[in-house]
Amino acid sequence: MTKPIRKAVLPVAGLGTRFLPATKAVPKEMLTIVDRPIIQYVVDEARAAGIEHIVFVTGRNKQVIEDHFDVAYELEDTLKSRNKTAALDLLEKHRPVPGSTSFTRQQAPLGLGHAIWCARDIIGDEPFAILLPDVIIKSEVSCLKQMVDLYNTTGGNIIAVEEVPEDQTQNYGIVELSDKINGNADKITNMVEKPAPGSAPSNLMITGRYILQPQIFDLLSNQATGAGGEIQLTDSMLKLMEEQSFASVKFEGRSFDCGSKAGFLSANIAFGLDDPKLAKEILPFMQEMIDQPAAAE
Repeated sequence: MTKPIRKAVLPVAGLGTRFLPATKAVPKEMLTIVDRPIIQYVVDEARAAGIEHIVFVTGRNKQVIEDHFDVAYELEDTLKSRNKTAALDLLEKHRPVPGSTSFTRQQAPLGLGHAIWCARDIIGDEPFAILLPDVIIKSEVSCLKQMVDLYNTTGGNIIAVEEVPEDQTQNYGIVELSDKINGNADKITNMVEKPAPGSAPSNLMITGRYILQPQIFDLLSNQATGAGGEIQLTDSMLKLMEEQSFASVKFEGRSFDCGSKAGFLSANIAFGLDDPKLAKEILPFMQEMIDQPAAAE
């Protein structure tokens, strides 16, 4: 029997330089999409997939992330005194069960692979999920839940993938596939990081969601630095692929790269329009902005 996926790692030590000066004092993971910080969407996705314990790999000046998932005594006491039950219920809904989160430091910016390696003692000898917090996914069923469902059938290692235009494959990690497993899943035979234009083995990009076996930690321990002088997770996954199976899940949903300004703004629009009252207020303004160039002509 395959071991269940109980734990997830969220690497949140990045500096967020693409959003300066906003991220000078506020972690990029705490920038808001409508009324929730980016990191909350990612945690909600993990919890919807049945994750019991989340490991945050943090860096300096990231304490506010830990505070966000803790009790805010002064705030909650004030809300109670004012009988703001709806707000209290909302805070309680998003608060993790005591003991279900851990925080560990990545003291130096040595890459994604190093960040994941920093969680090795907390994860232990069991398979685990990785969710990159720059990416939030809008879907009816949690993307990670779709991956866990496949894992429960196949075991091994699972990577979420998404189609991108052929002329943009050089901007992403791209998977090479062979045998089909089911309608949305295929066996992965290779991964290519930012292939040269016209040389990509497919148009399926790695989306920032993984299920990996614990043997990845031994490989990361001995992994030489790669691109950018960092320890690359992809390099160790390729080594693990020589011994274990990897499968892709072409998940149902849409991802937003909130590490880019365009992706961040698009996510705000997409999630904002989910609220009927908010949509009613902002759609006329959006239409006005769209019509402006035509009016100017």
